[in-house]
Amino acid sequence: MKRALCFLLFAAITAAAQSTAAKRPFTFEDMMKLKRVNEPVPSPDGKWVVFSAVDVDLAANSKTPHIWVVPADGSAKERLLIATPQGEDRPRWSQDGKYLSFTANYDGSQQIWAAAFDGETAIIKGIRNAYAPDAPKEGQKDVRPIEWKPEAVAPWAWKVTSISTEADGQQWSPDGRNILFVSAVYPSCDSAADQDACNKQEDDKRAALKVKAQIFTHLLYRHWKTYSTAKRSHLLVQPVNPDGSPNGKAYDITPGDHDVPPFSLGGADMYSWSPDGKEVAYTRNIDEVEATSTNNEVFVVPAGSPWFELSGKNAPPPVQVVAAKKISTSPGSDSTPRYSPDGKYIAFLSQARAGYESDRFRLMLYERATGSIAELTKGFDRWVGSFVWANDSRALYFVAEDSGGSPIYHLSVAGSAPDVLWKGHNDDLAMAPEDTLFFTAMGIDRPNEIRVFHLSTSIKDINGKIHQGRRYSSFTDVNGDVLAGVQMRPLEPFWFSGAAQTKVQGFIVKPPNFDANRKYPVKFLIHGGPQGAWGDSWSYRWNAQLFAANGYVVVMINPRGSTGYGQKFIDEINGDWGGKPITDLMLGLDFAIRKYPFIDGNRVCVLGASYGGYAVNWIIGHTNRFKCAVSHDGMFNTVSAYGTTEELWFPEWEFQGVPYTPAGRAMYERWNPLNSAKTFKTPTLVSHGQLDFRLDISEGFQLFTALQKQKVPSRMMYFPDEGHWVLKPQNSQFWYKTVNAWVDQWTGEKK
Repeated sequence: MKRALCFLLFAAITAAAQSTAAKRPFTFEDMMKLKRVNEPVPSPDGKWVVFSAVDVDLAANSKTPHIWVVPADGSAKERLLIATPQGEDRPRWSQDGKYLSFTANYDGSQQIWAAAFDGETAIIKGIRNAYAPDAPKEGQKDVRPIEWKPEAVAPWAWKVTSISTEADGQQWSPDGRNILFVSAVYPSCDSAADQDACNKQEDDKRAALKVKAQIFTHLLYRHWKTYSTAKRSHLLVQPVNPDGSPNGKAYDITPGDHDVPPFSLGGADMYSWSPDGKEVAYTRNIDEVEATSTNNEVFVVPAGSPWFELSGKNAPPPVQVVAAKKISTSPGSDSTPRYSPDGKYIAFLSQARAGYESDRFRLMLYERATGSIAELTKGFDRWVGSFVWANDSRALYFVAEDSGGSPIYHLSVAGSAPDVLWKGHNDDLAMAPEDTLFFTAMGIDRPNEIRVFHLSTSIKDINGKIHQGRRYSSFTDVNGDVLAGVQMRPLEPFWFSGAAQTKVQGFIVKPPNFDANRKYPVKFLIHGGPQGAWGDSWSYRWNAQLFAANGYVVVMINPRGSTGYGQKFIDEINGDWGGKPITDLMLGLDFAIRKYPFIDGNRVCVLGASYGGYAVNWIIGHTNRFKCAVSHDGMFNTVSAYGTTEELWFPEWEFQGVPYTPAGRAMYERWNPLNSAKTFKTPTLVSHGQLDFRLDISEGFQLFTALQKQKVPSRMMYFPDEGHWVLKPQNSQFWYKTVNAWVDQWTGEKK
């Protein structure tokens, strides 16, 4: 019996090893074949879930989103719902689930469109394309979508908006009579009788100018990757008929010389409708100098159909006359308001400290009847991220980073401490009827897919007794076919003693076809932020699997400043950029070399972006231990970086002042990589984008100049059409190819 068991075990292990060996290493081309899944959007009746997923065409150098649908009960696989050459994004349901709105650029500008949804067949009525189900059998009704004709402008859909400044971010009002959306408009047109005509006239006038010079009168004249054009993002309301077709002109409900919502790099909407459709809560920063302020506030304003009625139709006013009310009080950022389903509360995210973008994100509760505000997450030392209300308004569910993951937590409004509902790396929470929670989940070895958690599920035990339980299940597998043929390695965590004996976490990813008897070179990655973190998550810009694929062990450390380890751990980078965080990094690398005998500590290349780029610049000025370095969009000169960045609150907090006073200058000079450039000897690849206004292109040029002047082997990779991130498919391909070739040149196996 024992021999038989041993034989079976040996056979199983051999089969598993052969299966793994049969898979090939992950390639950049594989990564570009992956569909990039966005947030789930359950239908009001709980029967369907729609989502958009981005297709990348490497040859065409393009990204195109399409809309997918899947039964909420998991009874069938996901399939394409709308897929035209132009692309569709951000699907949203009407209140009765009969119509679906989405954004698309079908006729030269991005607008909101709507189409009829057949709830029995999950088909957009009147559309047929190459992605349709099989042809019907004899006697069956043909419910396939009509063939897409390039010369037609979506004959199966209708335009909800026709605004010259384009539209995005739409939300149906709960009563189905209005659609809220975002558009960039000129504040000078707020009082115009026809606001859109005024905006178009101003756009046309500026386009016709022969002189393109601009005059700036205040800070934040450029941001992230664009210069100011005198426009502001505002929230507008489009009155609609039950099918989403327009019923009058759109009107602005957030006039003024401020952005609503404020600029963000993605994530949840910073605005929402009240359950009765009579009010909108939104986020706005009204401070005079936005470049030094993180003081976003939450406002509420009456909006929607109860406002104006004329002959049974909505009639928007020529000028917004109802004043908004500020409900938040923190000197830090308050944002992302969400009404409870019963309408009694508004939950929102809040930071306590002014000027600090990396303070703890707390979950606050505003009681609408009394105006009182309470913190729900007292004693919870993690950042609250995506959150959603329970259907009964008695609890909320949220995600928060923790030690390389992003678990889902349950939190009672009554005040109990949060408890972990589900571990992993999760986001984009969406609540459906019958207490069904949909969300996205990812890992180091898999990109976003949609998952589902049934919060109240009847479970029968072996004795036949019924219990109310919880059930998690996978939901979509959009990328299963691509990933099936490639070998992915898991994330392996380790802990060590960092600076001042503080417990610090690190990770490794082994190469494909790993052999414990070999010695592997190392790619030592340093994350940006600096308030960010490595973890069990997927990235298209710094993909650990792709870095490991050509025979490297990838080492990643979460030093002081990293998120997911408590606010004190985050704060300990403030004013100490080249201190404890760098010590943590070097001690973590030393620990990994000692712990893993297959790591070749003599063949290590250090790579980083943003703060990681700064860290690389600092490290190569203080040690020659690395065989090579890659510095992407990093800070080289702390003083010049202050004068060329746009979000001034960041350096003023991190370096505790301004560099043009003697007291303030000291901190900038203390942690300035420029001051150690005379010791540079490490072969370094510098990478930077012309449109990076967070860390200006001059930072990369200064670094490259210093390296060249001292005859250090170096190259400058310059992207005239990229910002802080390299996003265009072919640019990304060139970036990975250049970076990997550089590392191979200095640390790879000698042929």
